[in-house]
Amino acid sequence: MNDSTTRKTLSLKKKAPGAPTARAGADEEPRKRSGARARQAALREHAQQARPQAEAEAGAGAQAPAGTTRPTRTEAPAGTGSAPRRPAREAAADRPARSGTAGRSAPRPKSGAPARDRADRPAAGRPRPDGPRKPRADQPDARPPRRPVPDAPPSTSHGADGAPGPDASSADGPRIQRLPRTPRQPRRAETFEIFAPCPHGLEEALALELQALGYEAVRAGRAGCHFQADWSGVLRANLYSRLATRILVQVAHAEVRDEDDILALARDTEWERWFGPDQSLRVDTSAVRSPMRSLQYCNLRAKDGICDRLREREGARPDIDTVRPDARVHLFLDERHATLYLDVSGESLFKRGWRLDKGEAPLRENLAAGLLALSDWPPDAPLLDPFCGSGTLLIEAAWIALGVPPGIWRPFGFERLRAHDARLWRDLKEDARARIAPRLEQPLAGCDIHPGAIEAARANAERAHLSPDTIRFEVCDARRMPPPAPAGWIVTNPPYGERLADEDGDLWPEWASWLKRHYGGWQLNVITSDLDLPSRMRLKARRRHPLHNGALDCRLFQFELVAAGYRDKA
Repeated sequence: MNDSTTRKTLSLKKKAPGAPTARAGADEEPRKRSGARARQAALREHAQQARPQAEAEAGAGAQAPAGTTRPTRTEAPAGTGSAPRRPAREAAADRPARSGTAGRSAPRPKSGAPARDRADRPAAGRPRPDGPRKPRADQPDARPPRRPVPDAPPSTSHGADGAPGPDASSADGPRIQRLPRTPRQPRRAETFEIFAPCPHGLEEALALELQALGYEAVRAGRAGCHFQADWSGVLRANLYSRLATRILVQVAHAEVRDEDDILALARDTEWERWFGPDQSLRVDTSAVRSPMRSLQYCNLRAKDGICDRLREREGARPDIDTVRPDARVHLFLDERHATLYLDVSGESLFKRGWRLDKGEAPLRENLAAGLLALSDWPPDAPLLDPFCGSGTLLIEAAWIALGVPPGIWRPFGFERLRAHDARLWRDLKEDARARIAPRLEQPLAGCDIHPGAIEAARANAERAHLSPDTIRFEVCDARRMPPPAPAGWIVTNPPYGERLADEDGDLWPEWASWLKRHYGGWQLNVITSDLDLPSRMRLKARRRHPLHNGALDCRLFQFELVAAGYRDKA
């Protein structure tokens, strides 16, 4: 290679516009260009030629006679009150420029596009010199056609001069359909099948109580009632039910043939939803006409299934506690089926939390409330218990008259479960306390011949948050007790059975004679296991209700004491 070779460099000199090229002669035509530069040059030349004509058309449009309109692409619907809208490109061509140049506007260039390309475009509405241009895919004119919206309501957005506002839809503008907002549907609460056991004979009264509390699908069964409720209803049933012994939530039900089916049913139940291995457990089993040979073995299989489930899911087995467990499970067996219940009450519901001094042969609180319900005692009527004992029946009556929920001051088993909602439970109790009446309007009175029983009754009333003047307790013989009001109800649990052996044998005739003399117009209701009581008192029972006081088969006898309607034969 010769290093002395001279290197030439190409240099371009700027020429004056309109000067002919060196290679073209005087009589030769200018060189024809092609490509992008040719299009840009054609656009500049066309813009210079179209500017005077656009100014002339703008002046002629201002002097157009009235009634002539320029054709537009779309017409506004009749009756909307808005003027027809013109295409955006024609409107931009007719607007005067802000810089003072007539007939041409200076649109703001978009970001990313050169300003000279915007200025070199031909005037709006004029044909291109090289024919119509095919739209490209990246240009706005090449976007796909809009999907028609069926039955779209006309826009009612207008400006101050009556023209459509920015939300009004047109053929060139965006079409926006405002759909009505659908309100969110509330999530349906889970509904549980519930069984509420009660003493025998109170099934119908419990069904009426549950219906009055607003529960659905209530049906009386054997020694209890079935109904449906959500979890808030489960809490309310524990708080307000006076007659139920427990509230049992059904968690599993299936047909079983042997003890292994009970094990499989307990293992397939989601116990981890309610309690875990860190909580103690107790399982109880009851049956009616079940073919299983050993209820104790059935109880063991159900307990093993629960513990196996928790060990598989959470790695440990719960401890067994038969005295004060954190979780209680009940297994009920009939001829063909097994049902597993979760006891959410804990201690029995008849334990209100105020009775510590029970006295001799105490009456359970839910049975006392059942006696008041079966006797049709209205809460605004006077009430007397001449054999009051520890005052259970009168304290229950005072709570009914004042509207005190029976579970307002006691703990429950559901408070130790995983699904417990402490805030919901607190709100329910606060609402219940706000409804308690301050005082009674009618007298409640009780007497007993034993001073120790009256002291226990007064102590129980104090623990039940009752003022000393709510119930009048006094030591007195029932055969000498004056009536506290002209008319009212007597509901009592007198001594019977073994207790009656130590009492005076003339108790019933003498007490009946006293009632006939001084209690005309009163309603008498007596629970006893002595089925010959009406004949001993020489009174005819208007009605009798079969009941069970513990293991004793009893009757609630109802008598109507009519003033001057009896002849004293005592």
